[in-house]
Amino acid sequence: MTWWQAAILGLVQGLTEFLPVSSDGHLDLAKEVLGLSRSGVAFDVTLHVATLSAVVVVYWRRLAELVAGTVRRDSAAWRYVGLLALATVPAGAAGVLLEDYWAHEFSLGIVGVQFVATGFILWSTRFVGPAATGDRLTMQSAGLIGVAQATALLPAISRSGTTVATGMWLGIDPVRAGEFSFLLSLPAIGGAAVLELPKLSTEASGVSLAALALGFGISLVSGILAIRWLLVLLRRRAFHRFAAYCWAVGAGTIIWTVAS
Repeated sequence: MTWWQAAILGLVQGLTEFLPVSSDGHLDLAKEVLGLSRSGVAFDVTLHVATLSAVVVVYWRRLAELVAGTVRRDSAAWRYVGLLALATVPAGAAGVLLEDYWAHEFSLGIVGVQFVATGFILWSTRFVGPAATGDRLTMQSAGLIGVAQATALLPAISRSGTTVATGMWLGIDPVRAGEFSFLLSLPAIGGAAVLELPKLSTEASGVSLAALALGFGISLVSGILAIRWLLVLLRRRAFHRFAAYCWAVGAGTIIWTVAS
């Protein structure tokens, strides 16, 4: 892998991990276009750690508040942490129990169909957005958001898209739903990276330390910018606008697959 390929993949991961357009699907497409193997565990783990770090950078005050609250045995902090833990269970269970299924490579045609499905999920928020004004999560809503996150184990189903959309369907304010989604990504992204670690000793990365560092840095910075941009769009209730992009990418992927 060259330095410029690492830079492109880092940018793709950082932007698409948090924008509701599916990072895994975009990485698959980018690697296909760049002529790279769709494996490469060391590099993928590095990019996941970078995007996890982006969440920490943007939400460090909220995370510090939760940590301090749990130490003080504050009931609100413990409740929020408990809801995050509850929402983590569905994807964690699906990831462990169906690890072999998620590990196999989906055809690009199937990836294209999933992009189209993500577009419809995003477009639906246009109709529920005006009524999404609630600011309190319940065990039921956290559980349903967790189930939505589990569906995003499919490569081109957006994790942020499904979790934020589900929160809005449940009447939760978009910004509050976005915060919960981003904090929920910490165990999700971290868990995905941990599951890949055993493969590091058996699969050669073919990536230099310089390329790893470049990919990490670009993914971190672009991830921070993507989160901040998405929060602006959530405040404007413009989340659904990403639907057209997903439809275009999905259609293009399907056409590419049929033509090749």
